[in-house]
Amino acid sequence: MGARKGWDKPGPRKDRAVEEIYADSVRVLDSARRSLIGYMPISLHLIEKAEKPARGSRRSFQKEKEAFSPESAAQPPASIGKNHRILVVDDNPVVLKAFEQKLKSDGFVVTTTTNSGAVLSTAEQVQAELIILDVNFPSGGAMEWTGFTVMQWMQRFPEFSSLPVILISGSDSAEYKDRAIQAGAIAFFQKPVSYAQILEVILKTLDKPKKDRVPGQS
Repeated sequence: MGARKGWDKPGPRKDRAVEEIYADSVRVLDSARRSLIGYMPISLHLIEKAEKPARGSRRSFQKEKEAFSPESAAQPPASIGKNHRILVVDDNPVVLKAFEQKLKSDGFVVTTTTNSGAVLSTAEQVQAELIILDVNFPSGGAMEWTGFTVMQWMQRFPEFSSLPVILISGSDSAEYKDRAIQAGAIAFFQKPVSYAQILEVILKTLDKPKKDRVPGQS
C-alpha cells in the first residue's frame, strides 16, 4: 500500500495531524501512568502475599500433615519405627495412603500395593518384616485372592511362613477375628482401624528377635 498523497510534504495539515497524534499519545501515557500508580498498592499486596505461604502450599501442607500425625512431632522420625519395613496390601488407595502417612511419620519404611496376587513377590523385593493385609479384594483373574488365601499361599514357602501378618477388614469382626488367628495372623482389626492399637501390635512384634516373631502369637 502506498503512502497517502501529501503526507510526504510539510504543511499546516500535516503539522496539525502530528500535533493531534502527539497530544493523544500524551493522554494515553498519562492515563497509563495514573493507572499504574493506582495499581501499585495492589501489586505490592500481591508481592507481599506471594512471599507468604499460600493455603495448600508446601508449608501449609506440612502443618496439615502434622495435624494428621501428631505423634511424629513429639519425637525423631525413626525413634519408634526404627526403619522396620512394612508392606500394606489393600484394594482401597485411601486406606493405603492413610497407613503410609501414619507409619512413615513414626519411622517405618512403608511399601503399599493394591495387587493381592503379588504379595509374596513384593514382600520379597522390599524385604518386608511385617504385612498389613486386607481380607477382601475385588474378584477377577484366574484366582480369587483374599487375605486368607494369601496367608495359605505363604505357608507353602519357609521364607514367608514365619512372616507376621495383621489382617484388616471392613466386614463384621465377629466373622473374621477367630478365623484370622487360626490362619496364623498375629492380630485382626476391623476398619476403621485404631492406629494406636495396631501400632502397639506392630511394635510389640517387631521389637522381638526375628526367631521369636511367631505367627498367631502377639
